[in-house]
Amino acid sequence: MILTDLITYDVLRVIWWLLVGVLLIGFAMTDGFDMGVGALLPFVAKTDAERRVVINTVGPVWEGNQVWFILGGGAIFAAWPLVYAVSFSGFYLAMFVVLAALILRPVAFKYRSKRDSKLWRSGWDWALFVGGAVPALIFGVAVGNVLLGVPFRLTPELVSHYEGNFLWKFLGLLNPFSLLAGVVSLAMLLTHGAAWLSLKAEGPVAERARSIGTVTGVVTIAGCALAGVWLAIGIQGYAIVGKAVTDGPSNPLYSEVERTSTWLTAYADRPWIAIAPILAFLGIVMAIRGLREGREVSTLLWSQLGIFGTISSVGLTMFPFILPSSIDPNSSLTVWDASSSHVTLFIMLVATAIFLPIILAYTAWVYSVLWGKVTEADVTGNSDTAY
Repeated sequence: MILTDLITYDVLRVIWWLLVGVLLIGFAMTDGFDMGVGALLPFVAKTDAERRVVINTVGPVWEGNQVWFILGGGAIFAAWPLVYAVSFSGFYLAMFVVLAALILRPVAFKYRSKRDSKLWRSGWDWALFVGGAVPALIFGVAVGNVLLGVPFRLTPELVSHYEGNFLWKFLGLLNPFSLLAGVVSLAMLLTHGAAWLSLKAEGPVAERARSIGTVTGVVTIAGCALAGVWLAIGIQGYAIVGKAVTDGPSNPLYSEVERTSTWLTAYADRPWIAIAPILAFLGIVMAIRGLREGREVSTLLWSQLGIFGTISSVGLTMFPFILPSSIDPNSSLTVWDASSSHVTLFIMLVATAIFLPIILAYTAWVYSVLWGKVTEADVTGNSDTAY
């Protein structure tokens, strides 16, 4: 018996669907508060010392947090190469904008305090704002478009073709539902950033963060509720016709897909997945309560639960679909027909089983070492080491 026979192909496909979800949730929970803090920077800090406090709450950890982004992108490329290829073809300009915004962050962190110039520092502060707000918004817009269905079709050679020219493919992403999803994503990460500042900062910075976070938390709840109603009554879902071939070759054109009245039929088929949106609402509501009452650790944990529930809701609602096609449902990519080979998934799983615990252990150790609040005395008294 060869090693790959230990786990069947269909089980490996589900495992990698779960693992990619874990990596994306890990990215949102860690780099998410980095982006939220950056987007909050111009509004929670009034003086240069306060801005340095805000920056230094994430300064020691933001680089490590971005590992989750790299891991998530790498996992999608290796586990779902067709998803990677098709999504980049359609979202190329949007992804370029995200990467450009993310590139601003490390440059702003490194150069912001190099000159004692108000104009210089203000410019980099707004660069941090862009580096936090733009990716948070576009990630949500992308999720909204995936729920709507992406306008692509596959040729018999599995080459993707999109409707419209290069610019239209980007502008077409900015539809009302996707913009709502973008607002939800941005508001959720602003709330997460506020929870982090409540934990790591003190004084006026923490108070302003709590006030803003309370408002963005309410926006998150309202946006999620509106998106749920919209999905229920205004957006068609997708379903595989007949019994899905879970252990067959990775060719989407071998499956027959049809549109359904709504994505929420998934909750009739699998009622247990309702736990995900319940956790999403519970987490955000309790995070708002924690911000209002000045709680710290529990507020951040509740915010993380809200993120977990929100992302899980999307994944569980769409399962087994990953990237549905709005113009040719039979071209839709699913867990069962867009993955790498059996051998590739198995080798990746072995590598993940070895290295992911190491990453988690190291991350936990870093956060334990850096535990504690950042004060103005810390940054003004350590100008050579602090940002």
